[in-house]
Amino acid sequence: MPKKKIKIVLAYSGGLDTSIILKWLQENFNSEVIAYTADIGQEMDKNKIIKNAKRLGVKNIVIEDLKNIFVKDYVYPMIRGHALYEGSYLLGTSIARPLIAKRQIFIAKKFKAFAVSHGATGKGNDQVRFELGYHYFGPKIKVIAPWRIWKLKSRTDLIKYAKKHSIPIPKDKKGAPPFSVDDNLYHTSTEGKILEDPTKQAPEYIFQRTVSPEKAKKKPSYVTIGFKKGDPFSVNNKTLSPSKLLQKLNIIAGKNGIGRVDLVENRFIGIKSRGVYETPGGTILMVAHRAMESVTLDKETMHQKDEVMPKYAELIYNGFWFSKARFKLQKIIDNKKNQVNGSIKIKLYKGNITILSRQSKSKAYSVKKVSFEENKSFKKSKVERFILGAARKLRT
Repeated sequence: MPKKKIKIVLAYSGGLDTSIILKWLQENFNSEVIAYTADIGQEMDKNKIIKNAKRLGVKNIVIEDLKNIFVKDYVYPMIRGHALYEGSYLLGTSIARPLIAKRQIFIAKKFKAFAVSHGATGKGNDQVRFELGYHYFGPKIKVIAPWRIWKLKSRTDLIKYAKKHSIPIPKDKKGAPPFSVDDNLYHTSTEGKILEDPTKQAPEYIFQRTVSPEKAKKKPSYVTIGFKKGDPFSVNNKTLSPSKLLQKLNIIAGKNGIGRVDLVENRFIGIKSRGVYETPGGTILMVAHRAMESVTLDKETMHQKDEVMPKYAELIYNGFWFSKARFKLQKIIDNKKNQVNGSIKIKLYKGNITILSRQSKSKAYSVKKVSFEENKSFKKSKVERFILGAARKLRT
């Protein structure tokens, strides 16, 4: 234990895990813990966070509203890149950690803290995502990762520790200690317990933002999303801030059973894990944005984006949001985003998304050229030369 009292900024949710970590930091380091909470749209009770932190003796509690920054500067760039990790995961947890880490280091510098700390487990990806952000913005600030150094090795150990120190233990809907849950305005993830067995079906009660397609609305919902310079800005002709827009789409999509994914993913550190994700509004935006690009961008640009997407998604998943490699790919992705303007009308019905119409002033799509009616805008005589040229490539 350090002889001199130090300051540690903890990424604090107010929940079981980070409350235990807060107490553990106080016990094992001669420290003043500063509780930092980033409001990025997760389900949270600010009064409860403050109450729990104060109960544990915390004097400085910082809660920042980052919802608009999170959606505009982190989620929207991913939507423009159509980022999907291993073909399924929309990267909801992955994209939240860089922003939290950046702001946590800012707070650490403000309070002249010796170290920062997080609640990510020693087997997960989040420890990498947090700490790469810490190293990027505050390389001289120490990092304390409790899960890698303490003697608490399991969920059971954590619960025993919580009981010993009178830390409240929440219950899930079946009255047992909770699943491991992460949520923000973009998504909700659920891991652990029965989900660790890939042969078991995810119980319906774990879903928080979506109804099952079977129990979804009996009538479809119709939504029109407006895009300007590659980003959504309106829903049903009403202009909304980034956070309000995503929040509205989450509600609409959730009621229609859209946005559920159950997957086994390859973690950065080399093990497989199963997670159940809900990304209702994000799923709509991904489909709508791609539809918008289909009538506004040329083939070469779209195909180049498709080529870089897997690497782009992997960089985000692995925690390299602030890397030169990600910045370079983002430039490729955003090369012609200013051309992506217009609106997409979609139908949502029992887990399905159907594109109904695409409206744009772009000239990338030509009705005259594509029409089966005879016209002079497309020279069919050139097609034979085109095919012969392609045929020669078969032998190269």
